[in-house]
This record gives sequence, C-alpha cells and structure tokens, in this order.
Amino acid sequence: MDVEQLIASARDTLTVKRVFGDPYERNGVTVLPVAKVQGGGVGGQGDPAEGQGSGGGGGLAARPAGVYVLTGEQVRWQPAVDVTRIVVGAQVVAVVALLTWRSVAKAWLKSRPQP
Repeated sequence: MDVEQLIASARDTLTVKRVFGDPYERNGVTVLPVAKVQGGGVGGQGDPAEGQGSGGGGGLAARPAGVYVLTGEQVRWQPAVDVTRIVVGAQVVAVVALLTWRSVAKAWLKSRPQP
C-alpha cells in the first residue's frame, strides 16, 4: 500500500459517521448518538530504484460523548458519563493528597523541638 492509498483510507475512516451514529426512534423519541473522534497518521516514501519502499501508520480513538434526544420540537443534549475515568481521577487525587500529607507530616515532625 503506498502513501496515497493510506491517506485515502484514513480519509474514508474519519467520516461524520464516526462522530454521529445512526439515529433511532422509539415511542416518538429520536436518539442521535455522538462520539468524540481523534485520529492521526504518519507516512513515508522512499526510492524504489534504490530498493527502498514506502510506509506509514496511524491511529484512531473514539469515545462516546453523549446523545441528542429529540422529542417533538425539543432537542436535549444528554452527555455520556465515563465512570471509569471518574474513578481513576479520584484515585489519582487521593494518592497525591496522601503523598502531600505525608511530606507535610514529616517536615512538621522534623521541625518540632526534641525533648
């Protein structure tokens, strides 16, 4: 696969279909799923006369962002909640707080006058 084919393939992959899913309707309520999509890529090319070829690579990440809920004439945004991200964030904050408290406690104990 040459670089142009790789770029064309990536362009086809990063379409609006990756961001907005197919809407579906139940009981007069239409739901339109939305995702946050990020992508990137690199490419290279050589000289075939010298025995060098071309290459490339890329990546794509998609994460649910939420849904648009359409009821009659009203549109409402309902964000997606990533519980794993919230829990990991809370754990990081807790570890940093404990390490900070430990450093403060050590400094305080060192500064106390010895009997």
